[in-house]
Amino acid sequence: MKLIIAYIKPERVNAVKRELFAREIYKLSITNALGCGQQKGYVAAYRGTQTEVNLLHKVRLAIAVNDDFVETTVEAIIAGARTDTIGDGKIFVLPMEECIRIRTGERGAAAIG
Repeated sequence: MKLIIAYIKPERVNAVKRELFAREIYKLSITNALGCGQQKGYVAAYRGTQTEVNLLHKVRLAIAVNDDFVETTVEAIIAGARTDTIGDGKIFVLPMEECIRIRTGERGAAAIG
């Protein structure tokens, strides 16, 4: 079992969801996030004052998958999120020791589905 965490541009969420659903990956969590990488932010003017914005809006996807679906999930995220520009995002694949479905008490791969 793996936990896949991806940070992507907010405007690419629908494209990533389409790619995941096309590959029959339906279970995911999406949260808003702030962060910066190579983009380093930008300078904005608001009411005559210049402000440096270092933290950019991103979306964090968290997807728990069984080992057989890791590559499929990563490929779907890349296909949906890639624009070939700086700031497309990052994907992290982490080992997951345990998963428990609260409703039934199932554990492990059966709990992920």
